[in-house]
Amino acid sequence: MKPTRLYFIDAVRAFAILMMLQGHFIDTLMDVSYRDSSNVAFKTWEYFRGITAPTFFTISGLIFSYLLIKAKHNGTAKLRMRKGLTRGLMLIGIGYALRVPIFEWLIGEFRSYFLVIDVLQCIGLSLIIVVCIYRLSCKKTLLFSVLMFLLGLIIFITEPLYRYLELPEVPMVFSNYLSKADGSIFTIIPWFGYVAFGAFISTIFYRYLERPKFKLGMVLGFFVVGLILIFKSSAILMKVYYQTDFELLKDVAYYNYLFTRFGNVLILFALFYLAENYIKKPLILKIGQKTLSIYVIHFIIIYGSFTGLGLHQILGKTLNAWEAIFGAAIFIIIVCFLAFYYTKTNALLYSSITKIADKLKKYTH
Repeated sequence: MKPTRLYFIDAVRAFAILMMLQGHFIDTLMDVSYRDSSNVAFKTWEYFRGITAPTFFTISGLIFSYLLIKAKHNGTAKLRMRKGLTRGLMLIGIGYALRVPIFEWLIGEFRSYFLVIDVLQCIGLSLIIVVCIYRLSCKKTLLFSVLMFLLGLIIFITEPLYRYLELPEVPMVFSNYLSKADGSIFTIIPWFGYVAFGAFISTIFYRYLERPKFKLGMVLGFFVVGLILIFKSSAILMKVYYQTDFELLKDVAYYNYLFTRFGNVLILFALFYLAENYIKKPLILKIGQKTLSIYVIHFIIIYGSFTGLGLHQILGKTLNAWEAIFGAAIFIIIVCFLAFYYTKTNALLYSSITKIADKLKKYTH
């Protein structure tokens, strides 16, 4: 199989990170009086904000798994798995580091909020889980594909069972990955479900990418499945419930946000893949490749990582709608500029962690 770059993946990542930037800026700083659910503009913004995280998790699972499977063909599977584990640990470490209240710690004040789980820890752990499942499947693409599809399906269908999960007896450092009771923003379930489905999609690309008319078939597949999930998945779940009397399916159908949002993600994939030849612009691709740097910089500026002084603390929810919109546009430009020209977060952190891992391996053998 010839090495083929999927440019639409970087474009989707760029879209997701830009939507996250404007979403966090507006949500954090716009006055609550402008949040009118009957307003078309606000509803549109709310819609895109709602599918940003599912898009990011799905595309993360797709690109990582696609590279992992390709590595087997190239004979570098062990190296790719090792890189995946390293990157997963790095993301978890950065996720915690961004919430370190340095000045509070210096005066001896320690709060459990530091242990809250956010998107980076969740994606980091997801990458580690993907590597482990790929290893357990003996690097067999078909088995890996089936496992990831079933895992994603099970996670989505069992959502009512862990929707309000509390684990008071489990240490917070672990329970926060599964429960939102102590303030976690993201938990490994259900979000790993999107990563799993992304991994499943990657196996389709790997197996059939070189076939004639694959792109047309994939775009149509994304559209059709996406529309079914958005408009018909609840009805399908209820139909199966009536036939099986499996109560869990009814609970999912009545609060069916996971499948419908995944349907939205597939529609986005279809649009970006269809327009791939028109979005292979250096700027778009560069944004998609700098997502970690962009995330770290935006988090520091908005939420005041390390210092406790960010836009959230300085301005609060004080901006009117137009100030929030123009402010978000300027914020996006500044963050991307800093990520492009003044940081090398991804490469620097990854190389540093790799060197440390090499030294530890040397001393433990």
